[in-house]
Amino acid sequence: MAESETKRPRRTPQERAAAVDEKIAKFNQSIAELEEKKTAALAEYDAKITALQERVKALEAKKQEILAPKPPRKPRKTKKQKIQEIVQQAVKSGMSVEDVASKLQVEIAE
Repeated sequence: MAESETKRPRRTPQERAAAVDEKIAKFNQSIAELEEKKTAALAEYDAKITALQERVKALEAKKQEILAPKPPRKPRKTKKQKIQEIVQQAVKSGMSVEDVASKLQVEIAE
């Protein structure tokens, strides 16, 4: 009788299959949890990547703006150049230099 007490009772194949099914369910659950973590992490990294890509685009635009040639500035005219231009336009419109001087009430010293 001592031998029968020390022996383990044998499990039936159905009991062993049920135990394996429980382990499979646990593993599947852990896989699902890991997949959720993975998708959350991927979404987080995708958001970070897109934010950095936007910053890169902004910096590229700034770089292009810096490297683009600036439009040439219109040279400033001196007072003498402005007066000469006014006199030339008056002459083109048919006035003589004397007419311009008389309109400005200025005497020309010859």
